[in-house]
Amino acid sequence: QLRFVESGGGLVQPGESLRLSCEASFYTSDFYAIGWFRQAPGKEREAVSCVAASDGSTWYADSVKGRFRISRAHAGDTVYLQMNNLKPEDTAVYYCICAGCPVGMSASLFDSDVWGQGTNVTVSS
Repeated sequence: QLRFVESGGGLVQPGESLRLSCEASFYTSDFYAIGWFRQAPGKEREAVSCVAASDGSTWYADSVKGRFRISRAHAGDTVYLQMNNLKPEDTAVYYCICAGCPVGMSASLFDSDVWGQGTNVTVSS
């Protein structure tokens, strides 16, 4: 019932960009939104961004505002996270999940088994 596939991560230098992709098999525009979370080594999972299902409105954490942009394809169950001007502090495993936006942007709302494999982003200095 739950399937998440994240891709697009990699190793980049500060100031460079990456585009992450997320496919959620259960995504429906009528009832669900998609959010991105990340977890750095030794830190708690934190919300990054989300896009609402109803009107496409977006939300961003203060730490990424102005640098990241979330979007979704008009067809299919794909959501993207364009990450520009990456910083070493952005280094983390990035996860996507079906979540209310922005009310669902709390990792505590989700059981551990709903998270996918994630995609690793490393920003070297």
